[in-house]
Amino acid sequence: MTFDIETIVVGAGVVGLACARALAQSGREVMIIERHDAIGTETSSRNSEVIHAGIYYPKGSLKAKLCISGKQALYRYCADRGINHRNTGKLIVATHDAQIDALRQIEKHAIGNGVTDLTWRSAEEIHEREPAVKCVAALESPSTGIIDSHDLMVSLLGDAEIAGATLALNTDVIAGRHENGLHILQTRDVAGEEMEISCKELVIAGGLHSQTLANNYSGLARQTVPPQHYARGIYFTLGGKSPFSTLIYPAPEQAGLGIHLTLDLGGQARFGPDVEWIDQPDYTVNDARRSLFADAIRRYYPDLDEAALQPGYAGIRPKIQSKGEPARDFLISGPDDHGVDGLITLYGIESPGLTASMAIGDYVCAKLSSLPVKKAAC
Repeated sequence: MTFDIETIVVGAGVVGLACARALAQSGREVMIIERHDAIGTETSSRNSEVIHAGIYYPKGSLKAKLCISGKQALYRYCADRGINHRNTGKLIVATHDAQIDALRQIEKHAIGNGVTDLTWRSAEEIHEREPAVKCVAALESPSTGIIDSHDLMVSLLGDAEIAGATLALNTDVIAGRHENGLHILQTRDVAGEEMEISCKELVIAGGLHSQTLANNYSGLARQTVPPQHYARGIYFTLGGKSPFSTLIYPAPEQAGLGIHLTLDLGGQARFGPDVEWIDQPDYTVNDARRSLFADAIRRYYPDLDEAALQPGYAGIRPKIQSKGEPARDFLISGPDDHGVDGLITLYGIESPGLTASMAIGDYVCAKLSSLPVKKAAC
């Protein structure tokens, strides 16, 4: 059995790059195929760039386990490689007494996930630290932070390339099949030229396009491919100097964590994302939603001047549940799940995908190697 490349990873977002890094460092010959002209141009570059603590996700879920191990690996990796990041911490605020019980439930759930460092803060303590914030109590998460996602992706790609991986940009995977123990991919470049390439192992990490790639793969049972839904989240930035020094999160909402306040590494404040279910990827930032944002933000930042909110950017969550359905876990499927040797498919890799990326890379590598899944290591 001969093949062109031992292992192909489709998708050069942060998760695809982390998978490629782990696979290349395991000794495999790896090629990364990306449809765009640069790495990480979709979900990976259109998010809050928050390093999540692992507080909210269902106990025992992949989101919980990979977020926590990924967070630890990410902080070590950033420190080791000099990747721009900051351990800002965050405050989860109760804006009225009725929400305090919700914070207690959040704390209890976090402890069940192994996040045991949350600390209660009084309204007086918060006012002293963050005078712009209005709340009656808060939970502080000291292990939450922010990161330069582009710096991270460049570093992950560099590690993969040092280990022998190659990157093919401007290359669309338009079809695939499993034949004689190999994965045969049909690709098309920007000039319209088509070619076939074969590999022994295939990782589909296409983000918003994973289901399309899987449905165009002959031999993969369609019932193993979940539906694809898109939940757009937009961000507004705050003009002028930020009055905040840490991240501020309200109580979580269905399908998201509410319109929270994050900071970029330059110190600019930004609010978002909201949740808007859409039929197809669309990155429009609708300025008409400004008033909705202002109303939500004023619950914890009452002095907000709505005119200071400036349209920022939009990102799209690759959901595998529809509007109104319970949130679903990451779906990382291997041969035991779909019956195709040497194939790993990743679906629904939304938040905390950035935080969990290195742990996901190790998880995929272990799954392909038929080894026990281990904690992420850098």
